[in-house]
Amino acid sequence: MKTKFVCADEIPNSLGLLISSAGGLVSSQRSSEEEENCRTKEDEPDPRTRRKAYRWCKEFLPGAWRFLEEERFQITIIRGGLSNMLFHCSLPEEEICLDNEPRSVLLRLYGAILQMSCNKGETQETQRENFFQGAAAMVMESVMFAILAERSLGPRLYGIFPQGRLEQFIPSRKLETEELSFPDISAEIAEKMARFHCMSMPFNKEPKWLFGTMEKYLKQVLKIKFTRESHTRKLNKFLGYNLPTEMANLRALLEATPSPVVFCHNDCQEGNVLLLDGMENSEKQKLMLIDFEYSSYNYRGFDLGNHFCEWMYDYTYEKFPFFKANFSNYPTKKQQLHFISSYMTEFQPGFEDLSNEEKSKIANEMLIEVNRFALASHFFWGLWSIVQAKISSIEFGYMEYAMARFDAYFLHKKKLGLILVGVVAHIPAL
Repeated sequence: MKTKFVCADEIPNSLGLLISSAGGLVSSQRSSEEEENCRTKEDEPDPRTRRKAYRWCKEFLPGAWRFLEEERFQITIIRGGLSNMLFHCSLPEEEICLDNEPRSVLLRLYGAILQMSCNKGETQETQRENFFQGAAAMVMESVMFAILAERSLGPRLYGIFPQGRLEQFIPSRKLETEELSFPDISAEIAEKMARFHCMSMPFNKEPKWLFGTMEKYLKQVLKIKFTRESHTRKLNKFLGYNLPTEMANLRALLEATPSPVVFCHNDCQEGNVLLLDGMENSEKQKLMLIDFEYSSYNYRGFDLGNHFCEWMYDYTYEKFPFFKANFSNYPTKKQQLHFISSYMTEFQPGFEDLSNEEKSKIANEMLIEVNRFALASHFFWGLWSIVQAKISSIEFGYMEYAMARFDAYFLHKKKLGLILVGVVAHIPAL
């Protein structure tokens, strides 16, 4: 989930010790005084949302929740989601639990990310098709969450309904962008990602997700009409890139690039990696991956390349456009090799027993694989952000973010072009 965080320690939740699917939110423990200082009227939902949240908690949760009066029900908005609306629901402090029911839960309400249509005036048939596509995405993501929870790889699932679900709420904090480059942090993320890639899930094993999703986004982008003049100017600049041809060239490059198909996270950025409370000084098993709404079978190179791209983006900036981009933070070759070595040690049994020459060959092949697929990361999230600028009500500089991603795409493409000259002559030049 592309995320910005406004109120310090309130962040997306976790899964077991490996990963948390579609992540419940987690928030670090804080004193009641700190909590009171951070909480304002803006942290409270509107009366209609509050009433619905109360009913879901009362109907789905056991024990004391079944007898809780609505006026004593506690709920605050968790700021950070750019795809879904997130709320922390809890029993009052003085309420005594009757059994082993949770004292607090995360309420996730599905957001604009699942809306497949962003234009009025579309035919009824198109609207119906878009509705079923969005519904299918919700079903798949919910099934994924339930499976990971059942395997103790994700937060517990307490309730599921058409509008969203109730998830376990676990103390932790999200990583900061700069922490992605810390050697111990990077190594553990690589290990977690490798373990994720080794999972077998009951979903379509064909790698249709990447370009299938980009084609849907591109189709929407080509039809989008903005009323805001600044958005229209930026959109015209994007259209001037000849996006259909650019994407066709990118596809040709990646189809000629060997990359195994595995079950991918597809959004491994710092907001989706959590540091568990009390585990900060541990050498290992202190992190959890979360938020699997984009997860699918996909090319391995995309997952790693996308993660490397996220080293450049900080979503905690509190002023518009609510993110900062620093292209110089893209991992160096040394940092990439450190990540790849940690990844392969977990992903490929016996990797550590290989000769240095064999390890070096694998690593160099992966450098090419991952850096080419990094182009797809920029293109994917660039298109995604233009669509979000049209359909999302969340305050975020989506068009500015799209501009940052396409700027990075063309910069990375230029660097790759220098590397690729004379190496793969049969691949169309980008």
